[in-house]
Formats: sequence, structure tokens, C-alpha cells
Amino acid sequence: MDFPVFLPWQTVQASHWLGNRSRFAHAWLIHGQQGTGKRQFARAAAASLLCEQPAHGLACGRCPACQWLQSGNHPDLRLIRPDAMALEEGDPAITQENENATTPKALSRDIRIEQIRTLSGWFTTATHRGGFRVAVIYPAQSMNTITANALLKVLEEPPEHTVFLLVADAPDQLLPTIVSRCRLLATSFPAPEQSLAWLNEKGVKQAADWLAVAGGAPLLAHERSLQDTQPCPGWLEAIVQALGTPRFGQLPELADAMEKEQPVYWIDMLQRLMVDLMLAASGVPVRYYMAHAERLERIAQGADPQALADQARWLTRQRGIATHPLNAKVLVHTALQRLFLACVPQKNT
Repeated sequence: MDFPVFLPWQTVQASHWLGNRSRFAHAWLIHGQQGTGKRQFARAAAASLLCEQPAHGLACGRCPACQWLQSGNHPDLRLIRPDAMALEEGDPAITQENENATTPKALSRDIRIEQIRTLSGWFTTATHRGGFRVAVIYPAQSMNTITANALLKVLEEPPEHTVFLLVADAPDQLLPTIVSRCRLLATSFPAPEQSLAWLNEKGVKQAADWLAVAGGAPLLAHERSLQDTQPCPGWLEAIVQALGTPRFGQLPELADAMEKEQPVYWIDMLQRLMVDLMLAASGVPVRYYMAHAERLERIAQGADPQALADQARWLTRQRGIATHPLNAKVLVHTALQRLFLACVPQKNT
């Protein structure tokens, strides 16, 4: 496995944070915008806390503890994440179990209470090198109430020499009682030039466009560049070209293209489109789909600002249930119809 290191925009903050461990808190909630590397930050922090010869607070990568981590079997580290995510990350145990199963089962996308309970035996053993014991929990919002309460009991009476690193996009995604037991650490947001340099190193073409679509989040931009062929997918291009015109006949065709995507994905894309339209309606430059700025500005000039705001709020509500839509087909058609109606020029209404 690759040794976890901090991303270029994280090293200064990490070094400052990890530089003084004499009074280090037992639980931290690492939060920040999606796609900026919070998970990598937490795993690199765990490596640094376990390192026996840290330099400026950061892991040396050479000591016995770092070598254990490199091999993927450090006894004082636990990664607590959903089984489905562990499989995606290539966890050997989950991968082997999945391959050996006669009928592979659907893996959980939640952190199960059993994963918290199994830590109790780990807490009672001495650390192998007399240093920290580190549990990294991500994404922390994937804990249900029962699992979160099990963790809360541990945080209320923390085991000695143990550090918990919880990762979430925002504190309000977690139970207030969990948040109250943690120190908050907001991760650094990279400057555009840092993000572009990193994306260029990864070989991403049209890096500036991908970064804009991702709201300036480089890891999200990189992920989407691997999934899609262009920053603005074809179905969204067609929507932009049709908005502000009486082309309601295109709705079925557009809906068919969108239904091939996961609701979470296309709702996120439409939310970004709504932000751009509302910005353009206010005379502010668009943020995400800069390649279509002129077209979006023309659409926004004729649209009803209140209707745009209503559509944005409606999409936000649908985002909350996007992983379990009651009827995905109806949801797509409703979203498109509402979007087209919001962008009909007022003089035609």
C-alpha cells in the first residue's frame, strides 16, 4: 500500500498542528469541503502520530513504525469505515472475504456498531511501541444513531494513549454530543494554483475546467475527470442549450440520459447549475460552468429570480433523500420540468 502523506496544501497546517503532542487532544473532528483531501489528511496524521522519529511533527517514513504502516499491518492503527468503502480502497480482509463468498453480498455503506464494539479488546492492550494508538473514523456521518452513541460512550471515558480522528464534511452532519467530545480542525482549502499544479501532475487535461466544475476541490476534480469524458457531461450540455426556450419536447430525451446516472450525481450537477444561474441573475460571474458563462447569463436575464431560488431549495431537499429515491424516474422528470419552468423568460409566462 502507498504510505499516507499530506497533500501539498496540507503540510504547513499539519506540521503546526502535530508539532506539539504533549497536550494533544484525544479526539479530533477533521472537517472541510468535500474533495479537498480530508481522508488523506487524517490517514497521514495517523502515520505521523505513530511515527517514532517525526520531523516537524510529520512521519519520517523510515522508522519501524512507518515500515509497519507501509506494509499495512500496524497493530496500533484502526481504520473504521463502511465495508463498501474498505472494498473500494482495497482492504485485504474485505477483498478476500468478498472473493471467497459463494454469493457476494451487498456490503454496508454505514459504519456498523460491531465495528465500534470490536475496539474494546484493542483498547485494553498496551501499545506496541509505547506511543499512541490511533483510530481513524470516516466518513463519520455514515454512523447511524446507535453506532454514534456507542462511540460516544468511548469518547466520554477515552482509553489511555488513544487518539480518535473523525472525518466529516461538516460538524452539523454528526450528533451534537459527538461533536462536543471532539476538538474541531478545519482543513486548509487549496489555492487555485496549488490545485492546478497537483491536477497537472496527475495528467488531467482541461484541469482548469474540471477544477471549476468541482468548485475548486482538486480531489473531486480528479475523480470526475476519471469518471467523465468532459467537465460538462453531454446531458447537461443539452440542458444548458435548451433552457430559456420552449423546448419542452426534449424533456423525455434528456430524462432518459440522466436516468443512467445516480441521483446523487445528477442532483449535485443541477445544484451547481442553479448556483451559476442565480449568480448570473445577480450580475456576478458564474462559478462552476465557466465555459457556458455567456449562455447562462442570457438565460438568467430572462428567468424569474424567485423561481430559480425555489428550484435550488427544492433540489437541496431532494439531495437529502437522493440515496433512497422513492421513484428515480419520477424524480428526474420532476426536476427537469421544474428547471425548465424556472428558466422560461418572464415575458412569455
